[in-house]
Amino acid sequence: MKSTTIAIDVAKDVFQLAIADDKLRVTDSVRLSRKQFLPWFENREVKQIIMEACGSAHYWARCFQARGITVILLPATYIRAYVQRSKTDAADAAALIEAFRGGAIVPVRSKSIEQQALQGLHRIRSLWMHDRTARINTLRGLLREFGIPILVGARTGIDNIGRVLADPASTVQALIRDSLKVLLEEIRMIEAKVTQIERQLSDAAKQSTACKLLLSIPGVGLLTATAMVAATSGSVAHFKSARHFASWFGLTPREFSSGNNRFMGRISKKGDRYLRMLLTHGARSLMRSNTVAVSKAKALKPGLHAWANQLQHRTHHNKAACAVANKMARVCYAVLRDGEPFDQPSPRPDKKLYRNDFAMA
Repeated sequence: MKSTTIAIDVAKDVFQLAIADDKLRVTDSVRLSRKQFLPWFENREVKQIIMEACGSAHYWARCFQARGITVILLPATYIRAYVQRSKTDAADAAALIEAFRGGAIVPVRSKSIEQQALQGLHRIRSLWMHDRTARINTLRGLLREFGIPILVGARTGIDNIGRVLADPASTVQALIRDSLKVLLEEIRMIEAKVTQIERQLSDAAKQSTACKLLLSIPGVGLLTATAMVAATSGSVAHFKSARHFASWFGLTPREFSSGNNRFMGRISKKGDRYLRMLLTHGARSLMRSNTVAVSKAKALKPGLHAWANQLQHRTHHNKAACAVANKMARVCYAVLRDGEPFDQPSPRPDKKLYRNDFAMA
């Protein structure tokens, strides 16, 4: 049997296939179990496969690419509009064919196994950081009920909590003191795990030329550099321009235009939320360093630092942070495109590769 294009609605145990001819007209529909899935392709000539860029899609893309089949991954967000009538697996698979036929949707590049492993480290770290914050807030709230205020700041607050629980004269009741100590010990264990993750990210960054290039940009640290390389493989050749790269992070304004009227709204917040958050925090860090330098009567470096400082003085702080993050994304694009480090490197570039935020005393 010969077929030109096959669209696959991926699931955990069941796979729905829509088979199309060379004119992208659906001619057949097949439903396969997980055991039947790969063997079904062994005696069939397949030109290309279309899938949503969803969970496990990159794994299946690598499997089919190893067999010499072209794989096209389409963003899942845009496929829903092509589903006709009721939502079923068969309708979803047919919608993939219809979406691909239009040709307006830009495919997602399939990720390598190394990219997914690097992204996995970031996801694990984010999970642990969320758990750490939840435990710190719980300790703050419980100690407040005993009339004990805790200092602002995670690191300072943890040290303050440790001293309070170690003080037998504090107002903390003996009934709950041991449980609070266990909670504090869990926080310290999480911090040790986060430190280990960051060591692994640092080792990976030392082996990556793209990471080293990104680390030369002010405001871009270890987390931002490794996360960006994990998302893009260190290549930006598939982006049309720096603006398209920034819009991929959701850092460009939404546009509402009709006729001669054009209105630019807030940033779109599309794309990878995690990367957008890292770039925004990096922008805030850069702006904070400018504020400290100005308070100490130090001259700001020309270029990105001076531009960010001028922007901060003529608009709202949060709006300036988004604009600086947008600029940083464009600089990242230029650095990766040209393969050359930023012309104004950080005075301490090596420090970014050795994070000691949660190093145990």
